[in-house]
Amino acid sequence: MRLRKLRFAARSLASSNSNLSKSARPLVLILGLMTTFALVAAACGGGNDDEEVPSGQSDVADQGQDSGGAVSGRVTISGSSTVEPISVRVAELFEDVQPDVRVTVDGPGTGDGFKLFCEGETDISDASRPIKESEAADCAEAGIEYVELRVGIDGIAVMTGENNPVDCVSFNDIYGMVGPESTGFGSWSDAGSLSGLETSNLPDASLDIYGPGEESGTFDSFVEIVLEHIADERGQDATTRPDYNANADDNVIIQGIQSGDTSFGWVGYAFAAHASGVKLLQVDGGEGCKSANADTIASGEYPVSRALYIYVNKANAAASPALTAYVDFYLSDEGLGTAVSQVGYVNLTDDAKSATRANWSGR
Repeated sequence: MRLRKLRFAARSLASSNSNLSKSARPLVLILGLMTTFALVAAACGGGNDDEEVPSGQSDVADQGQDSGGAVSGRVTISGSSTVEPISVRVAELFEDVQPDVRVTVDGPGTGDGFKLFCEGETDISDASRPIKESEAADCAEAGIEYVELRVGIDGIAVMTGENNPVDCVSFNDIYGMVGPESTGFGSWSDAGSLSGLETSNLPDASLDIYGPGEESGTFDSFVEIVLEHIADERGQDATTRPDYNANADDNVIIQGIQSGDTSFGWVGYAFAAHASGVKLLQVDGGEGCKSANADTIASGEYPVSRALYIYVNKANAAASPALTAYVDFYLSDEGLGTAVSQVGYVNLTDDAKSATRANWSGR
């Protein structure tokens, strides 16, 4: 409105000037310019006088959008190597809208991340599991209050060659073939030779195993979800057998699985979903054989899946517009939607996204 008024005033002054004598025009021109500058200054200084801020406007986290205002500062993140790629991708996208915020992300592991977080060393802790009671107690003792935000779901595809007659494997079957007691096993049926471990009737067929190495977050997830509780019950270290074909490149792992009809391996679901020459096995985690797909992973029905989290220091968020803006962006459609899917994880359901945003806005 003010800009329209200024243009009208300028046109009026110009019109009046044209009707004056030549001797009067310089004075009128000077007065006109002074008037115009005064109007511009008033418009710039009071641009909100004619506009009313809507009452009851939703919090930016409720809308899943970042605040849009320019901020600067630092955000420090550590924790799960599984969640690390999401936080890194969010930071990359966030940099496009907030280039003056420096975000650093490290992935030493969920437990190490919580240790730093509860010592006040980080703003956000990435976690591939909920915080343990002992870790929560450490935070409480240090006076660290936090908000837990679910950001995605990790699904791991268990695969074999496309011509393998086996359609489903149980957690016990996988432990028997891949677990710490299975070193040297060369056949699927060898899994049944472990004392006290009830397995399926697996075929006497060559067993060549391909999977991520220990440096991978997928390795950690697979061990934690499938092997750890069985290993604990049997008094074994929670890890895999050492003698398998480990590789950090998921595409190389898939190529290995493609190379034999009775091979066995696992990668992130996003890499396996459209791969040819392999069979995605159903997995029985105790409630029957379940297929891996985006829906069953999102719902938790597929047993080799789990929620992924970030934990945010409340006091730091209250004191840091940069941290608040980053988390706002993380919970936007760019974060919970684009970033999560781009790095190969499964998006939360719409209801789960709403719950996460409500947790943040209600902090």
